[in-house]
Amino acid sequence: MGKFKLRIHQEMSSPTFGNNSNSAVYKKAQEILQLTRHISNYLSHDLVHLQKNGKEHCEIYFTGDIIQQSVSLGPQILKAESQLFQDEKHKHAASVMRLSNLLYQNCKRLERINSNGKDFLPLLRKELIKFRRLQHVWQLTL
Repeated sequence: MGKFKLRIHQEMSSPTFGNNSNSAVYKKAQEILQLTRHISNYLSHDLVHLQKNGKEHCEIYFTGDIIQQSVSLGPQILKAESQLFQDEKHKHAASVMRLSNLLYQNCKRLERINSNGKDFLPLLRKELIKFRRLQHVWQLTL
């Protein structure tokens, strides 16, 4: 009986997701982060040069945006998983949803640029779709 109580106590004190990287949605967020870093780096090389009219490519800012948004996904997931109260969990989960939506929109914007790197953006969008599916299940478990 003592071992059973100890096991129950351990399960209750360590939430399913906790502050670790065991959740599928967190792992997918980390994969997306790595992918966006590589894509942004590749696109930046094409966009860093000035246009023929002497102006910079305004699309270069979207490459920074996808990095910033993907960097923010992981910490927001961990915050949602570590909160005790449902309202706080859902606040951070909503932030994850907003970030993933912005990331998806910026991918679509970057697909319109004239760069060889844009060929990798559909791959990122597919990964974001997978992330959204995981995110939906994850939100139901919070």
